[in-house]
Amino acid sequence: MQQPREPMEIPPGCPAHGNVQMYGPSFGADPDSHYAQLRHYGPSAPVDIAPDVQAELVTSYDAALYVLQNPASFVRDSRRWNALNEGRVPAGSPALPMMGYRPNALFSDGAAHARLRGAVTDSLATVNEHQLIRQTQQSASYLISQFSTDIRGQAELMAEYAQPLPLLVFSELFGCPPEIGDRVIAGISGIFEGTPGADEVLGGALTELIALKRRRPKDDLTTRLMEHPAQLSDEEVLHQLVTLLSGGTAPLAAAIGTSSALYLGEDWQVGLPVEDAVSQTLWNYAPIANYAAHYPTHDVELGDRVVRANDPVLISFAAANTDPKLTEHREQLSAKAHLAFGAGPHACPAKDPAFMITVTAVETLLNQLLDVEMRVPFKSLTWAPSPWSRTLVTLPIRFTPRAAPQASKPAGTNAGQTSQQQAAVSSPTVGPSRTNTGAAPQPKGGLFSRFLAWTRGE
Repeated sequence: MQQPREPMEIPPGCPAHGNVQMYGPSFGADPDSHYAQLRHYGPSAPVDIAPDVQAELVTSYDAALYVLQNPASFVRDSRRWNALNEGRVPAGSPALPMMGYRPNALFSDGAAHARLRGAVTDSLATVNEHQLIRQTQQSASYLISQFSTDIRGQAELMAEYAQPLPLLVFSELFGCPPEIGDRVIAGISGIFEGTPGADEVLGGALTELIALKRRRPKDDLTTRLMEHPAQLSDEEVLHQLVTLLSGGTAPLAAAIGTSSALYLGEDWQVGLPVEDAVSQTLWNYAPIANYAAHYPTHDVELGDRVVRANDPVLISFAAANTDPKLTEHREQLSAKAHLAFGAGPHACPAKDPAFMITVTAVETLLNQLLDVEMRVPFKSLTWAPSPWSRTLVTLPIRFTPRAAPQASKPAGTNAGQTSQQQAAVSSPTVGPSRTNTGAAPQPKGGLFSRFLAWTRGE
């Protein structure tokens, strides 16, 4: 795949003098040491992104920009992938769902990419900023209401808040009715958790949603995609929705969790705004850590290394953002100069809404939970061992419990209601089971159905 290196040039600690392994507990516990090791090679280095799956990983900020902004030499269509075409990628490899081709804007190039991306960006541009903030606040208030009256005054924020919140927001943006929204959330959550059949659940739910919007179009993101002048087919609409879900919900959950942990952490400077915590997360804990596979259209040089045409080149957004050559003058850069949202023609089309959702989610949490603090130091938190994302496994907190709601039910909620008005009747929680006092009968249905019922005071 790459030019061989002399044994003396191989950095110390490289397992069996082979590629650096970018997966497993060792990587998850200390990815920065792996990136430091890789930098001995130059701007890029050979890695195993999964067992028996090799790639070239770009760790330099400047080299990352070169790849991301050079679509003539680096394309995204993974049907070019040498090892896959030659049968050298193990069947069932965890790299396949992340790198395998899908007919969406992410894996398209040229005119096909421009058409699909244009439909997505134009549709996202119609989302009202104030409405998005209200939707985020409402989703956050619902989730907080599920654990804020716990007499123990404890919660696990990743499972009970950071992870489900983007799912609720996206289900609303897509215009899902309750039952379809439940299946969309179950499907995408199952995909992330490796649940068998989750792909079919998500595909079936989105197919039904698209058919519904064909019959009864409304003012939502799904309808806007379908009515865009690019005239996407139903299959194309489905794949763009899947891309928005997979590319939006998990990174948002990671950003919400890490930003909350930073703000509540022992080293946070009192008085700094939530926006600073989110920016620090995007710089130092890029939610999408290593991704964006590109395939050179010809043999290319990256530093002293040569990468063969159609061998995958991945971008380490995490390593590029913390490139020592960059950090020397990072204070002189714009706060938005990080690569957490990518760059070039495939940069994230929703970076501003994503930042807004994250800030709103953290602010709502801080505003609605009394005396909230973490139960363990920031430095003791555990990170997922995935090479693709930088996300916390758990985020345990403590707080002063709210008074439990009485017999009366809320007539709904909005950003202007008080904390007591936003505290809803008890319903099944997203995370571990809880003990609440004064609980009313639990509404049936999945997460989205329960959320919508809560907003109606049911």
